[in-house]
Amino acid sequence: MKAVVLAAGEGTRLRPLTETRPKALVEVDGKPILVRCLEQLADLGADGFVIVVGYRAEQVIDAIGDEFQGLPVTYTYQRERLGLAHALLTVEAHVDGEFMLMLGDNVFQANLADVVARQRSGETDAAFLVEEVPWEEASRYGVCVTDANDAIVEVVEKPAEPTSNLVMTGFYTFSPAIFHACHLVQPSARGEYELPDAIDLLIGSGRTIDAIRMDGWRTDIGYPTDREAAERRLRGLDVDGVEADRVGVEAADE
Repeated sequence: MKAVVLAAGEGTRLRPLTETRPKALVEVDGKPILVRCLEQLADLGADGFVIVVGYRAEQVIDAIGDEFQGLPVTYTYQRERLGLAHALLTVEAHVDGEFMLMLGDNVFQANLADVVARQRSGETDAAFLVEEVPWEEASRYGVCVTDANDAIVEVVEKPAEPTSNLVMTGFYTFSPAIFHACHLVQPSARGEYELPDAIDLLIGSGRTIDAIRMDGWRTDIGYPTDREAAERRLRGLDVDGVEADRVGVEAADE
């Protein structure tokens, strides 16, 4: 399975961290987000990478090079940032089978392997890592509606009134059918080619997409405070900066 990473973003909300570098190269606990993504994808069995670049692309290419951990790296260029479906189409010529897709602005400590295993089972056309978030936060994400078997029956991008609090996390597996769906997507109200719209086209064509519920955590690095929260978690601290182990010990002593 090839692994695709979308890393074209500028990261305007992360300023001043992105004033001189692209979002994907912002360091979290001493390591660029993109490097963390590639390490995890390699551990999941990727046999090569395709990285979509855009803002300050040359910095990403210089940082990663033509191979990573002995695996080949190919770059595609998204000249205009017109949505995730638009970005995904830039890799179509470089992917000829099932593949992993990771958004290059997330830090994961979660059961990604369960998603890959589900795809490799041959029983689904795609699989997504999903998580439940507070209802008041669901409108910030791509919201998933599932049936009793945890098959995804609808995806809505940033709905004003969410009908579910189950959201996509930024890690997916797909068959090449997703590319055909991306070609059919029309611009949304905000002028972008939305990945959830392509996913809904897959569902409408009878394709099966499974939701794998997250065991662990992930942090979407959108703001400097998100970076700080991810660093605390990676260091064994909770989101308030309290050592998780210490909390457990204190609780046991009470």
